[in-house]
Amino acid sequence: MTAREALLDHAGQGVTTLCRAWFVARSDGAGFGFTDHDGDLAFDGMAFKASTGLTARALQQSTGLSVDNSEALGALSDAALDEADLIAGRFDGASVQIWLVNWADPAQRLLQFRGSMGEISRAAGSFKAELRGLTEALNQPTGRIFQRNCSAVLGDARCGFALTAPEFVAEATITGFDPLGRMQLSGLLGYADRWFERGTLTLLSGDAAGLGGTIKLDRLQDAGRVLDLWYRLSAPVSVGDTLRLTAGCDRTAATCKAKFANFLNFRGFPHIPGEDWLTSYPVSSHVNDGGSRG
Repeated sequence: MTAREALLDHAGQGVTTLCRAWFVARSDGAGFGFTDHDGDLAFDGMAFKASTGLTARALQQSTGLSVDNSEALGALSDAALDEADLIAGRFDGASVQIWLVNWADPAQRLLQFRGSMGEISRAAGSFKAELRGLTEALNQPTGRIFQRNCSAVLGDARCGFALTAPEFVAEATITGFDPLGRMQLSGLLGYADRWFERGTLTLLSGDAAGLGGTIKLDRLQDAGRVLDLWYRLSAPVSVGDTLRLTAGCDRTAATCKAKFANFLNFRGFPHIPGEDWLTSYPVSSHVNDGGSRG
């Protein structure tokens, strides 16, 4: 008899010992187990804590490709889901699995849901997390965009450029902050002004370790280098924190060719006509022979 069959047979009895168990796996490898039973559970090498106060609402499931969804409610605590981690976005997109378990015999269990965390909200020491099924990934726009600039992301499979050479990846330490709150870095004087603009920044140490964003500003100054992000990080950044920078790309054909020597993989259409071409009309001062307007 399989674990599923054993659980269904147990559920058909008059008295049951059933509970739910959740396991949340973050993208950084951290895992957290929860259960609504009054005692801890363990199976498949995972531990599920009962002291977290986590509960779940009804699970909505359907046939076809519609997205299964539910919500998880719980209390914030250092032993379970820390509020600072939620604010920092460490649980964004985390994978979630939910089982129906016979707590008297955890070998009898049924996987009811597999998906990821969606929108998370906090209030009065508690949190509410939206749970989205696997078909959520299919609910994304796809297709090729025809535009002058490149549609690939620097370093991805479509771009094909390896961000491994020292001139495109650098590590630095935060030495201070200017009056506008922008990060000041020592060294990195061998890189041109604005070299890292539109690139990425990832914190390697400190409270914000593992977090990062897109670089909005990169300027060389007498005291060193000044950087700013498009969005402020959701965890505090301090002097002495180390970070990793990657070179920026404005996705133009000229930059792809001159800065990265990767024009063969350019994923844009630099010669596509602009919108002004649609509204153009013949004028006597120009040649009107139906030829190229380039």
